[in-house]
Amino acid sequence: MTKIAIVYFSGYGHTQKQAEAVHAGASSVEGADVKLFRINEEGDLGEGEFEALAGYDAIIYGSPTYMGGPAWQFKKFADATSKPWFTQEWKDKIAGGFTNSASVNGDKKATLDYFFTLSQQHGQVWVGTGLLPANTKAHGPDDVNWTGGFSGAMAISPSDASPEEAPGKGDLETARQYGVRVAEAAKRWAQ
Repeated sequence: MTKIAIVYFSGYGHTQKQAEAVHAGASSVEGADVKLFRINEEGDLGEGEFEALAGYDAIIYGSPTYMGGPAWQFKKFADATSKPWFTQEWKDKIAGGFTNSASVNGDKKATLDYFFTLSQQHGQVWVGTGLLPANTKAHGPDDVNWTGGFSGAMAISPSDASPEEAPGKGDLETARQYGVRVAEAAKRWAQ
């Protein structure tokens, strides 16, 4: 089995919905054992979960984009990774990331860059979306990769939309396909 961890924070439920779509995609890959690790409101994982990450082949990072970067709860988690960094526990694990914000741009790329830098500090191998953008007049929010994210999955959830309304089906399908890609990369890398 290829073990894939999805470590994420969700403030209002929108990023959780995106994490679940990444999970669904990764879980659809034969031989993939995928687990969601939700960072709580205090910026912590559940008992023993932080230590368990050392046993995974891939770690996918997720957070909403707040004020041009990941939520402080995710940053607290990232700061705590200095211990596995020091012992290189996560070196050569596959990595990826996803984010969500209310605006079409919302500086989501800055959050993905934060995840990328974190992964590179750990010596991980980053996997992008591998998806072409839906960028013609015929395309819209229901299409895959309408946001044009290449380094990771991006989603839009308007500030007045509930998690039942957003992210939309195109963003969730993008997240699902991204989960498949990361799981397939992790499976190949682990062989």
